[in-house]
Amino acid sequence: MTQFLMRVLVLTICFIFSSSAFSAADGKFVQKNNLFPKVEFQTSHGNIIVELDRSRAPITVNNFLTYVANGDYKGSIFHRVERDEENERDFVIQGGGYDKDHDGMHTIKPIFNESGNGLKNEMYSISMAYQDRKPHSGDRQFFFNMEDNTHLNPGKDWGFAVFGSVSEGYETLDKIMQVKTGYNEKIGYDFVPVKPVLIYGIKVLPEEKL
Repeated sequence: MTQFLMRVLVLTICFIFSSSAFSAADGKFVQKNNLFPKVEFQTSHGNIIVELDRSRAPITVNNFLTYVANGDYKGSIFHRVERDEENERDFVIQGGGYDKDHDGMHTIKPIFNESGNGLKNEMYSISMAYQDRKPHSGDRQFFFNMEDNTHLNPGKDWGFAVFGSVSEGYETLDKIMQVKTGYNEKIGYDFVPVKPVLIYGIKVLPEEKL
């Protein structure tokens, strides 16, 4: 074997080993036999514990856990805290897609919309966000329902897929709901917190033993 071919072989082997060593974690293997894994959001306003529902929304939960397992939510923000002032009702708290400078964060392949899974957009549930009128464009952004948002459930149109619910930390979400918001020119959104509401990280909690 020539010296050139030997060098190519060595480089190829190194690439294979380095790629496998640093390959991304897959959410479907995170507590893979647990239908209701729990995660803890660590935020600048307190912690939130969410029970995910893999039995009803396996695609959405596994997608979310992929981002969680790879630490991709670290340093993201809640970029939308929307309240319907006219009707005096809260609406949603959305996040996970931007950093504190309001730059978009990397995404993986969009997923199928599981909005027909029977779970409802009720207060303190968590749902997958998607782009305008593109129901199968969800990737890393999610939102917490801060009211019973029945109009977000599927009907004639695709709704938003609920994939879990808050089990602890309601007061944290209530606190975030009170932050001052305004229009952000960089992302072109209203209802953006004037002072960023940070997500320090999201971690999977140890599986509960029965």
